Amino acid sequence: MTWIFFAILTAVFRSLTDVAGKIGLKNMDEYIVAWALNFFALPLLLPLLFFIEIPEITKGFWLAIFISGTLNIATAIFYLKAIKLTDLSLVSPLATFTPLFLLITSPLIVGEFPTLFGLIGILLIVFGSYILNIKEKKKGVLAPFKALVNNKGARLMLLVAFIWSITSNFDKIGLQNSSPIFYGIAVNIFITIGITPFIFLKSRKNIKQIPKNLKSLIPVGIFHGLMITFHMIAISMTLVAYLISIKRTSAVISVLLGSLIFKEKGLKERILGAIIMILGVLFITLF
Repeated sequence: MTWIFFAILTAVFRSLTDVAGKIGLKNMDEYIVAWALNFFALPLLLPLLFFIEIPEITKGFWLAIFISGTLNIATAIFYLKAIKLTDLSLVSPLATFTPLFLLITSPLIVGEFPTLFGLIGILLIVFGSYILNIKEKKKGVLAPFKALVNNKGARLMLLVAFIWSITSNFDKIGLQNSSPIFYGIAVNIFITIGITPFIFLKSRKNIKQIPKNLKSLIPVGIFHGLMITFHMIAISMTLVAYLISIKRTSAVISVLLGSLIFKEKGLKERILGAIIMILGVLFITLF
């Protein structure tokens, strides 16, 4: 059961990446932080190539790298922009919508169809998202959903969750045509290279500020690199569904850290909402 330890570490460092990212966004924009998140992860990831067997690479690997890598360039930027605009404790649980969207995209891309438990999971995720804004209910039964939709940061995070439901399928193809660790490193390199032009196009004025903000930018990459490392170790030891179910507990950790570090309000309902959404993930992934 060693994999559980690595899966928990994956969830912890997923949350710490979010926290470090939000701190970094105080002085730098989302393009710089997205670049730092991937670039400063490389010193942790690249040495792993010396300790693994380089797998045989087939045609599907390159397709997966291109599609997943390209889309994840967008999600890296959208994700950080969402964190910048909105409370971490509100937007982080919305990442659990990815398994819900997978029930739509997986049948189309890899031919996997939802079960009854998958449908129960959908209801739990939707209900949990309702609880996140339950205080809005006094304005009407549908007000919590309206508050979510009207929040730009929440809309961006839902878009990220949807895109992840597409990239997850191509990541699966990439893993099958190489190996978990090799693919994880390769796609991170692709994303780093792909984001670099954006900092010159969108953040030219801020590039000179990078050296002055290394103390807030480097931790983002380190936490992200550790998250990927533990993710890849865990995925090599257990089923993907088990890992993802534990990894999504990062939503609860992020809600707690958002309250403790950034003094965000609504702790009780957001923790409850996040827990219900994670239960939905469990129904979708484990059953």
